Amino acid sequence: MNILKTLIVCAALAVSACNKAKLDAVPRHATILAFGDSLTAGKGTSKESSYPAVLAQLSGRKVVNAGVSGETTAAGLRRLPAILDKTNPELLLLMHGGNDILRNLGAAQAKANLAAMIELAADRRIQVVLIGVPEKKLLSSSAPYYKELAEEFNLVLEESLISKLLKKPALKSDAVHFNAEGYSEIAKSLHNLLQDRGAL
Repeated sequence: MNILKTLIVCAALAVSACNKAKLDAVPRHATILAFGDSLTAGKGTSKESSYPAVLAQLSGRKVVNAGVSGETTAAGLRRLPAILDKTNPELLLLMHGGNDILRNLGAAQAKANLAAMIELAADRRIQVVLIGVPEKKLLSSSAPYYKELAEEFNLVLEESLISKLLKKPALKSDAVHFNAEGYSEIAKSLHNLLQDRGAL
């Protein structure tokens, strides 16, 4: 019986390891594209203190800040193709959907728009890291469709980072945005994630 339990545990661990998506290494000369809304743009601090700027310093890679404050996923989907053509990134950090959630625009449409963005990147052989944004619920880690998309497309997902940081008033500039220290924490966490998954 103990042997059977051991085999079951080992099998479960093997499945878990297989589901841990990995990334190809991002060369020093390559570009990382940070695409999203105000949390990417760095609202609440200076451009130099936004998470893409700090991540560029930490990673030694060029990180393009393509964040637009107030943007919905529908507008982001329209904007993304031209940005991908212009920057030709090796890796896309996709943190979008907060304004859809704040405006109650509907989970199904936000999920469809994000899926279309992921497919645009896949068509260009661009790796994607998906960063979840929390729902307007007290204990939400991120809206469920981020995990669903990560599983569907086998993506690296950062599911709870934004939710955790938003619960710390010292890291915020207002109710939904961060200050310089908060954006620095995002950059450090994403840098660690990229290292852990093989990109850096």
